[in-house]
Amino acid sequence: MLTVKQTNELTSQELVQVLKERVAVFVVEQNCPYQEVDADDFDDLHVQLTDDAGQLQAYTRIMDRGDSVTFGRVLVVKAYRGTGLGQQIVQATLDAIAKQFPGKPIQIQAQAYLQKFYAGFGFKPVSAVYLEDDIPHLDMRLEATHD
Repeated sequence: MLTVKQTNELTSQELVQVLKERVAVFVVEQNCPYQEVDADDFDDLHVQLTDDAGQLQAYTRIMDRGDSVTFGRVLVVKAYRGTGLGQQIVQATLDAIAKQFPGKPIQIQAQAYLQKFYAGFGFKPVSAVYLEDDIPHLDMRLEATHD
């Protein structure tokens, strides 16, 4: 099931489940000690794919930056990797952005090894590769489409 909620709309169970998985992926798996929960978590949109029992399968968060929108913390829970949920959660995120922030371009910080993945959605690199927490990243941008 797909849900898109502001932080204050999440149940305590949903919030804890999201934060637990984010720490598992971005701190533990990637061996990257940093402040995973940050000020953006107070007022962003959380996009979740869950199974019928409400267990988190995939997740992103969306943040409005004024002249553009960004999303990040893209994850697929380990047990569900390789099932296509990465594509599904990114497409759901792009759909939510188009609905909530029509006409705004999207700029992301992508891990460099995912450049082709994001290019498949129309993102183009707008920076050289750089290190963020010792992980190669690059900035990518998707211009807003006007129907």
